[in-house]
Amino acid sequence: MTDTVTRDASRLATARALLFDLDGVLTPTVDVHMKAWARLFAPYLAAQGVEPYTDDDYYLYIDGKPRVEGVRSMLEARGLSLPFGSPDDVAGESTVWALGNRKNDAVAAELAENGVAAYPGSLEFLTAAIAGGYEVAVVSSSRNAEAVLTAAGIRDRFEVIVDGVVAAREGIAGKPAPDTYLRAAERLGFTPAECVVIEDAHSGVQAGRDGDFGLVVGVDRGVGAQELLDSGADIVVDDLAELVSALR
Repeated sequence: MTDTVTRDASRLATARALLFDLDGVLTPTVDVHMKAWARLFAPYLAAQGVEPYTDDDYYLYIDGKPRVEGVRSMLEARGLSLPFGSPDDVAGESTVWALGNRKNDAVAAELAENGVAAYPGSLEFLTAAIAGGYEVAVVSSSRNAEAVLTAAGIRDRFEVIVDGVVAAREGIAGKPAPDTYLRAAERLGFTPAECVVIEDAHSGVQAGRDGDFGLVVGVDRGVGAQELLDSGADIVVDDLAELVSALR
């Protein structure tokens, strides 16, 4: 680690709780989601006669956001719009929710067919954190968080999960708003200043910054270290195993 990373990482020792994003932080489900989004938008945008969908679009307009916000953001980026609809819309192309539900079906199929495993470095960090007495929670925009955690074999590590299902049920604004992270801190019984947000997406890092959390850790899975720093990360690492030695 650099001196700067070491100095900032030392703040981990005084934190009380660690709030983990899921996709791209604990599990490599970003690949699953990227394939699902491409499966959704590549043919849809082609049919609309607009600029083709690329992986860059995922990072620019979709990554880290609640599913329907990702759909709406991607449509707006191409000058398209649809009625918003409602969560019970049948998967299809008639509304924003219908497109989102079609994407969710693709994710569920991918998980069922191929499963998912936790990043080894993230698992090492999580195990060391729990052993060190930190409280932990998962904060995810995904409505598949329970299924992903179960598939990865780490569901039992987390008593508190604030995901897309919880956010919809409780009317909590999704990332980049800090509300889901604030809700997780509240459920654990800590102030934001006592918590560390661990994120790999622009929107999640922004949520940590705007929620005034004690430390915001960016994990660079392809977004770019400088981009995460610019979005509000205090430090950026390539793998959470780099921070095990900074835990108390």
